[in-house]
Amino acid sequence: MKKAKSGDRSSAAKGNGAPKNVDEYLAGVPEPARSTLNKMRAAIRSAVPPEATEAISYRIPAFKHKGVLVWFAAFSDHCSLFPTAAVIEAFKNELKGFSTSKGTIQFPTDKPLPTALIKRMVKTRIAQNESKKRR
Repeated sequence: MKKAKSGDRSSAAKGNGAPKNVDEYLAGVPEPARSTLNKMRAAIRSAVPPEATEAISYRIPAFKHKGVLVWFAAFSDHCSLFPTAAVIEAFKNELKGFSTSKGTIQFPTDKPLPTALIKRMVKTRIAQNESKKRR
């Protein structure tokens, strides 16, 4: 049996078992990541429709509206937004200063959070979900 490696990829809000809701997740996140995540959560909330809901999905916070819109999480030295690969591709020029992978954007906790950019990405994600449901 392989021993799991502990490293940078582990979520900062591990604790005992999966959190039951977003507030419980955030309570387990140490500063400065908690402040960064709270700002990210507020930016996302301001961009989603009023009927969107928060949930825990894959053990991390998510916003749902006609399917999952985005996930967000804290890690040891950054906070990540998971808006899907299509959104990252659509905003690749604006994301040049950030570490990205196919489906993830990493925001360092020691730098200002680009809330306006996050809001635009969330709105793009909502539009994708809406068009997908209409087919």
